[in-house]
Amino acid sequence: FYSRSSRMSAYTHVKFETSAGSFVVELYHRHAPNTSHNLAELARLGYYDGTIFHRVIRNFMVQCGDPTGTGRGGESVYGGTFEDELTRNLKHTGAGIVSMANSGPNTNGSQFFVTLKPTPFLDGKHTIFGRIYTGMGVIQKIGMVATDESDRPRNPVTLYKATPYEGPPDDLDNQNTLAVKQ
Repeated sequence: FYSRSSRMSAYTHVKFETSAGSFVVELYHRHAPNTSHNLAELARLGYYDGTIFHRVIRNFMVQCGDPTGTGRGGESVYGGTFEDELTRNLKHTGAGIVSMANSGPNTNGSQFFVTLKPTPFLDGKHTIFGRIYTGMGVIQKIGMVATDESDRPRNPVTLYKATPYEGPPDDLDNQNTLAVKQ
């Protein structure tokens, strides 16, 4: 992958096309430059294409980004894991906050989650690096799918393609028009 000393991307948004519709993440480069670069670069490399939302907890969050689909895999664009970029300026104040999933301090890889409500107990534990720019209805729809006792969707929600953009994508008015592929 890339070293941290390589030029950081100018990507500001990442569009995710899923079986439930499309959504766009606005990246917070100023507060979390390494984490924002990680997501955009993994998207550019096609790392997320064909993956699933492996964990959905109603009224809490939806999680994806693991190429193994187990919740135990994935690595960063830097190779392995990388350090947190925690700030008191960003908090999990409501629905649509995009944060890194981790297994403890400084264990960020490729997995991330989107909140479905305020989750202040996550503040200071998970790097916030963006917000849902458009397509929050798609995130809410994913958050309502039926799950098993392990919080895995009974019917997979697939992330078909992730594409980074320099500025918001031009086709924002078509965000919720993708047909569900069976």
